[in-house]
Amino acid sequence: MKNSKSNNTYEIKIEDSPLSLAEDIINDIKFSKEKGLLKCVQCGMCTSTCPAAQHSNYNPRDMIERVLEGDKTILEDDDIWNCFYCYTCHSICPVGNSACEINQILKQISISEGKADEKLKPFLGFADSYYSMAIGAIPSNFFEEISEDVPGWWDFRMKLEDIREELGLGTISPPQEVVDEVSTLLDKCGFKKCIDKIREADE
Repeated sequence: MKNSKSNNTYEIKIEDSPLSLAEDIINDIKFSKEKGLLKCVQCGMCTSTCPAAQHSNYNPRDMIERVLEGDKTILEDDDIWNCFYCYTCHSICPVGNSACEINQILKQISISEGKADEKLKPFLGFADSYYSMAIGAIPSNFFEEISEDVPGWWDFRMKLEDIREELGLGTISPPQEVVDEVSTLLDKCGFKKCIDKIREADE
């Protein structure tokens, strides 16, 4: 804030608005709850129902507070990556805010500013499968953890094609012409360049 004297009067000029980050989020195409962010009363309903908050240090109420205060260090906060978009906060907010959507936009800003490469690298296998197979597939680096958490998962995975055939569902892979079309679209929109840039960062 800056004071300037003019004709024996003082004008107060706000140079840096604390709401600039909030305004960027509200104007983002992914934000569907009109001005719900600015109506936040910090009641904590989002945090009290958030599964991620129960099992990690992620706190959607705190995230919203920091956004409203213009605290851009939230973009580098590891805890925002513990949200996996269950939309519980979205459905419970009494003023129509969506902490989930705000989280997605914060992550996208962080990605755009090159602050999230290390967070994204473990998930590049998802991107690779979309590009090369036109479907989402679990990256191999998660296989061991899933096998430990879900008994019988690996056996099921190995027999999936046989199970689908028995059920008359056919193969899980799309036709090659679909794969080629998806790959072309991902090339045109810059998707492939983005994942290559992330993979090459710090190499």
